[in-house]
This record gives sequence, C-alpha cells and structure tokens, in this order.
Amino acid sequence: MSNLKAMYNTVYRDDFPESLSIELGGEKFIYKKRAWNINEEKKGLRYGENPDQPAALYALERGAPSCGGFALRAPDDGIVSALSEGQMLQAGKHPGKTNLTDVDNGANILQYLAERPAVIILKHNNPCGAAWCAEGVAEALARAVRCDRIAAFGGAVVTNRPFSREAAQLAAESYFEVVAAPAFEEGAVDILKSRKNLRIMELPGLGRLEEWRRSAFLDIKALADGGLVLQKSFVNRIEADTDFLPAEATTAEGVSVTARRPSKAELEDLRFAWAVEAGVTSNSVIFARDGATLAIGTGEQDRVGCVELAVHKAHTKYADALAFVEYGLSLYELRQKAEKEEEARERLADIKARAKAAHAGLTKSVLVSDGFFPFRDGVDVAIREGVSAIAQPGGALRDAEVIMACNEAAPQVGMVFTGQRSFRH
Repeated sequence: MSNLKAMYNTVYRDDFPESLSIELGGEKFIYKKRAWNINEEKKGLRYGENPDQPAALYALERGAPSCGGFALRAPDDGIVSALSEGQMLQAGKHPGKTNLTDVDNGANILQYLAERPAVIILKHNNPCGAAWCAEGVAEALARAVRCDRIAAFGGAVVTNRPFSREAAQLAAESYFEVVAAPAFEEGAVDILKSRKNLRIMELPGLGRLEEWRRSAFLDIKALADGGLVLQKSFVNRIEADTDFLPAEATTAEGVSVTARRPSKAELEDLRFAWAVEAGVTSNSVIFARDGATLAIGTGEQDRVGCVELAVHKAHTKYADALAFVEYGLSLYELRQKAEKEEEARERLADIKARAKAAHAGLTKSVLVSDGFFPFRDGVDVAIREGVSAIAQPGGALRDAEVIMACNEAAPQVGMVFTGQRSFRH
C-alpha cells in the first residue's frame, strides 16, 4: 500500500439492508438503517472498528415493550441510534462505529450519575476518566482529564448537563474526537468548532438518562461462528448509599467477621465508582476519591493483576502530570531527555520519588471491583497504596480472609458488598 494514511480516509460502501427484523417467539423487533445527509451527500457509518470493515447503524423502530419478563427500552428512548443531522452540530470526519459506541457507553454510565453534573471521557469503549461535582461541567471535565491525560487524547467527552463556554475552552485546548452533551451554552459551539475534525453532538436524551434506570435493553452478542447470545442488559442495583450490603462472612472455623462500614463520604465515592464500573471491560477495578476516578484497571484476566495494573497506571499518570505541569513535557519526553541530559535525569528521579512517596495520590481513595476477590492478595495491594474503603460483590469462598485483610490494616479499611457482579465483555 503506497499511502498508508489513505486507509483512514477511505469510506467503503456498505451493502447492509435498509431494515432488520428479529423475531423472538411471537415478539418482533424492527430496526431501521440510519444514514445522514452531510455536505449534500448521504452517509452512513464511516466504517466499523477498523477502516476495512464496512458497518451500518440501525435504530429500533418498532419493538415489544417486554421480553423474558423484563421491561425493554422503547423506540422513543433512542439517543445515539436516533442521532440526526440537526444534532450533528459539526460532523467532522463523520462518525464511525467506535465514535458512536463510545458515546453510547458514556450514556450507559451517566444513567447512574444523574443527580449532579458528570463527565465521562471514553477511549475504545472504556472510560479513561470520570468525575461528577456540584461545581459544574467544566470542573468535572478538568478532573476527568487529570485521571489520565495521556489516554484522554483522542477520546470522546460525554456529559449529562449543558456544555458551558468554560468547558468548551478546556476541550478545545486538547484533542478529542467527540464532544456529546444534552445542550450547549451560547458561544460554546463556536469555541469547539476551532477543532475542525471534532464531532460535536447535541443529544437532548443525555439530560434525561434517569428515565433509563427503569428499563433494560436486549443485549445481543454475536459469536464468531455466526451464533448469537441474548441477555438482559446489566442494571445497577446500587441507587443509594443504603443499597450497599454489610461485608460479613464466616471463617472455616465458624468465626463471624464483619468489616468496618465506610463513612458517608467513602460510600458516596464508592457509589460513584460503582456507577462508572458499569462501563468498564472486565476484569476491572477503579480507584476514586472526591467524586473523580484516579486509576482504572481494565480487561485483565486475574483480579490481583488488575489491581496491580491500576496501581501502575496511577503511578505513571501521576508522574506524567508532575512532568507536564512543571516542565511542559510528558513523562515519556522527560525520559527521552534524561537519556542524554543530567539535569533531565535529576528531574525524572525527583518526580519518580515524589510519585512513590505520595502513593500516586491513591492515599485515602476508595476501590471498587467488578467481581469478588477470590484471594486477599488484590486487597493487600490496594491497602499498601493507602486505600480507605472497598466495595465488591461478595460471595467468594474466602470472603472472610478478604474482610480480615481490611480489619488488620492500620487504619482499618472499610468494606461493603454490592450484592451483584458487574462483568462486561
């Protein structure tokens, strides 16, 4: 291929049909293919997960109100699949599959964070930073970026409140692929349009996501052999701090052990982090504090490895933030300079030492885990970094050992059970 960049600019025609129907027993679901008139040209999805994969978007047009005994979201509940030309305030390079699924997963998370302004930054369908706060969208965006400034590059920003001018200024100073909000304050779009390829989406449904919590959707997974697996979508049972269950278990010797109940502030952070957890690929854990994520461990095969990954990421991002603020360099640029310059080596050593001494900012944070801890090793790793409270599903054979790890810590670490697992694959 003489010009590798050309593959990213080539839009393949898709030959998918204009409609799609699925019949489950006597219930029928009708989907309509979506396309938009952009620059006087009809365009569907730019491409699928990769440039050489033609793809199509379908919106539910008619469907049964229930299936298998649970209420389903109706055609009128569409947000991303209902995206219209008028809602594309700027199409940029018109959206591909990942752009839309990023925004969709942002909405999936934000449905559980409706009570205050919240921002999710997503990359490859996983959140890389999230925050909610009473101060507004701009502050939430700034905190979400601080979680992982590196991963946020080229990500999708999704919020549940109108996008302010201040937030637009922050977004325009960075490189994002998508900004999606229920509305935009006057002047905000003009600021964002300084980024010509930015996709700007005004999706009013993002401001009404609490309505989603009353229903589920039909989650369809396609197998490589052409088969299908159908399931009810995940629904978060933790709507209030009181929904967390006491962490209690019995040892093999018949001794009952109970963990310290987290404080009100810890429970609020645990509830926030558990909401974000609904959109993270498993195995996963999240460190959070003061309504913002600090580190997200994603897609590991073992639980302790997932915690270790999150800790490693936290240390890397913490050091990167110091390098960027103090010297205007990324951590990787500082490392490169350190190979040749003594002053840079000294600066790098100082930053690493400070990050280690500060436990990468994880001290007094909380941790949530999408699955139970089969052993206490993952909890021990988190405790060494100064975590103060943990939420996890519970139900493991060694729950008592895990609780004892929390009780043995000084200061004692709180723990609660969620009573549900939050796997996402």
